[in-house]
Amino acid sequence: MRNDRLQYILKICFLVAIEAIFCFTPLGSVPIGPIVATLSAVPVIIASLTFGAYAGMFLGFVFGLFSFIVWTFVMPAHPMAFIFTPFGEFTEYKGNVGSLIICFLPRILVGLTPALTMKLLHGNESVSHMVIASVIGSLTNTVLVLTFIALFFGHQYSTIMGMGILTILGTTVLTNGIPEAIVAGIVCPLVTRVIKKL
Repeated sequence: MRNDRLQYILKICFLVAIEAIFCFTPLGSVPIGPIVATLSAVPVIIASLTFGAYAGMFLGFVFGLFSFIVWTFVMPAHPMAFIFTPFGEFTEYKGNVGSLIICFLPRILVGLTPALTMKLLHGNESVSHMVIASVIGSLTNTVLVLTFIALFFGHQYSTIMGMGILTILGTTVLTNGIPEAIVAGIVCPLVTRVIKKL
């Protein structure tokens, strides 16, 4: 029993370490033609598929925490920092409580939706079901982050980007959201199956 618990803790720590690498180094970005897909949601989805919703949501919180650290301390001067941290500001725009919601809530829910999807698929751990759950998990982050940005900072974001908020949202989904979902749909089921066999 203790050995199983130790293995569980070690696997979670391994996923946290991978999350740190993806968040704090360029290894978390995968060029796909002219666009770049980020991998930060991948360990969260893997945790959700492997260990269930609670572990996934914990990794999602870690993802949010690392994002908060990056935008607050590593890239505080970035024009978009205020969207992800209440301590960020750009000209007259400043972050607020909405920044924390954007930074944490979508990432935590990324850890919930794959496990919930697998449950709705009657617990069948086939590769096809894991692909569906992984894609849904990745899109959870994209859709919720963009929705909250539009809700809390729509005018500011639109002004900085120099285009309408709907155009920005649609472009982001096409150039980031879909490629990231494809990467997650390929990588997460494969890694999950390997971890389950360890």
